[in-house]
Amino acid sequence: MTRPVTLFTGQWADLPLEALAKMAGEWGYDGLELACWGDHFEVDRALSEDGYCKGRHDLLARHGLKVLAVSNHLTGQCVCDRIDERHKAIAPEHVWGDGKPEGVRTRAADEMKATAQAAARLGVEVVNGFTGSSIWGDFYFFPPTPDTMIEAGYRDFAARWTPIFDVFQKVGVKFALEVHPTEIAYDIPTARRSLEAVKNHPAYGFNFDPSHFYWQGMEAHRFIDAFPDRIFHCHIKDCARTLDGTNSILGSHLAFGHPARGWDFRSPGRGHVEFEEIIRALNRARYEGPLSVEWEDVAMRREDGAAEAVGFVRSMDFPPSHAAFDAAFSE
Repeated sequence: MTRPVTLFTGQWADLPLEALAKMAGEWGYDGLELACWGDHFEVDRALSEDGYCKGRHDLLARHGLKVLAVSNHLTGQCVCDRIDERHKAIAPEHVWGDGKPEGVRTRAADEMKATAQAAARLGVEVVNGFTGSSIWGDFYFFPPTPDTMIEAGYRDFAARWTPIFDVFQKVGVKFALEVHPTEIAYDIPTARRSLEAVKNHPAYGFNFDPSHFYWQGMEAHRFIDAFPDRIFHCHIKDCARTLDGTNSILGSHLAFGHPARGWDFRSPGRGHVEFEEIIRALNRARYEGPLSVEWEDVAMRREDGAAEAVGFVRSMDFPPSHAAFDAAFSE
């Protein structure tokens, strides 16, 4: 049996869930990964209205869909970040409040605890998201950055997120960080250090997204092999490096889609990510969760990309073998 193919709704939050569900069902998806913005999954309503969660399930079922995960990337980003004016655009109004940084971070942490409780009510076992980071901006060590500053960043992450993870564990839900530049973990060494910081908390793991490893120059499947028991969820997103000797992976302060950028996200199957190795690594890790299309391709109409992507994902996925290919010749 191959894994369910879902669509992450974060890039579609301008549409009512009913409209998106209808399209996703027609395209052939098995379910949706519901974003906690727009009207797709509203944390406050899930906790305050008795029939809200059942209503989400009923809406999706009308289109042959299920929900296997929810995502709260935007609020999670505010928990550890150095808050500035950019965060006002992503934080819910009640989290932003007066915009004073420590207040924003505290309210964001409370909202993530509430998200865990809302997800439990919905009956899903994974919440995907970001953590933010107080030290991401220090990735280039000049002026010279002492180890004490980096250590303080991981202590800050542990202090702010461990109480959140405790709530997740209490309600039987796991948090999956989408390992990603700008987060406390963006590659294998930083992911390992983040686990150590929270003493390998059982509620903390990763949402694997190969696109973010590819543009950094990593072999994405090696992340799965490094943390096979911590892959709680999987995004399918493609990427292309277009380094031409004049640009770099740092993006050159150019918007996505600019022809001079050194890399860009692409619709699944239209970039350079080696999905064959990823599926084999997921099989080694015995991952049986969804393959969730996160569609981001500024040069392609999203309806065309999402409709095409579901077929691509189904064509590349395959279940592991439970016998050696030459077992028929064994006595």
